[in-house]
Amino acid sequence: MAPGLYKMRKSLMRMTLRQLQIFNEVCDLRSYSRAAEEMSLTQPAVSLQIRQLEELVGQPLFEYVGKKLYLTEAAEALQRASRDIFGRLESFDMQLSDMQGSLQGQLKLAIESSAKYFVPHVFAAFKQRHPEVNLTLTVVNRAQAIRRLSDNRDDLLIMSMVPQDMGLDFLPFLNNPIVAVAPNDHPLSQRETLRLQDLEPYTLLVREQGSGTRKACEEYFKEKRVHFTDTLEVASGEAQRECVVAGLGIALLTRHAVSLELARGLLTELAVEELPLYRSWCVVQSKAKRQSPVALAFAAFIRGERALISGIVERFSGTPPSPARG
Repeated sequence: MAPGLYKMRKSLMRMTLRQLQIFNEVCDLRSYSRAAEEMSLTQPAVSLQIRQLEELVGQPLFEYVGKKLYLTEAAEALQRASRDIFGRLESFDMQLSDMQGSLQGQLKLAIESSAKYFVPHVFAAFKQRHPEVNLTLTVVNRAQAIRRLSDNRDDLLIMSMVPQDMGLDFLPFLNNPIVAVAPNDHPLSQRETLRLQDLEPYTLLVREQGSGTRKACEEYFKEKRVHFTDTLEVASGEAQRECVVAGLGIALLTRHAVSLELARGLLTELAVEELPLYRSWCVVQSKAKRQSPVALAFAAFIRGERALISGIVERFSGTPPSPARG
């Protein structure tokens, strides 16, 4: 018997991977019926599996408050353990594929929303070399990204402004230029030179709380002693961009997000002397996480192909970007 195994509850050894799959689906969807539909099962079959799992754990896993399903403390602990189990099995499967001379498997990648304009193209270049690798891509804002890092939800995460207090490894690989944009008929659009203070009298469209771009801009405004009294909060980058096109205000956006509108003449990049504001896109992972062969290969691709990535992103910018230093 392996050291320490005798301490484990015998009932836990009777759990099945199928039960954990069903449990995870209920956790993700917060619904027995939706989990049943997703897994092509009946709702009674899902309920039975969860009841049997609760008997093995010895504690309830879900509770209803009103009509909403919530995870108990035991369920949250089991969810973390089951993700680790399935993550290790996926890694083992990829290692078997690697032994057979072919990199196969799923890359679970989360990205901040402003990166979604170029990351699919970067993955496409990676997939040309490893055609049997597939992608699960989740788009989040910065606050959601940090929660996902805490919950160990993804293999890798692409973000800017990496938190320094979470035990993370990160590699800057590309500059993220944040620029000021306005409609073509805006009073500032014809000015050849501007200061940030010149923007203060106008309505500024800002992202929701938790956005990385918003956080970067607010910190920069504070540093430059710039204050906007008239702001309009918009819940997504796409909506923010469309609001600028519609003439509702000006905005600071990553150049990647507005390259097509700039090229088509729908928007103008304002000639602000203190801009662009540069932040680096980084590929991020937890130091404690054991990475799968696919995740290691993608991180190595990012590290070794910065010039290729810069060329890919050049298609989305008015001026060629440069690989990030560091």
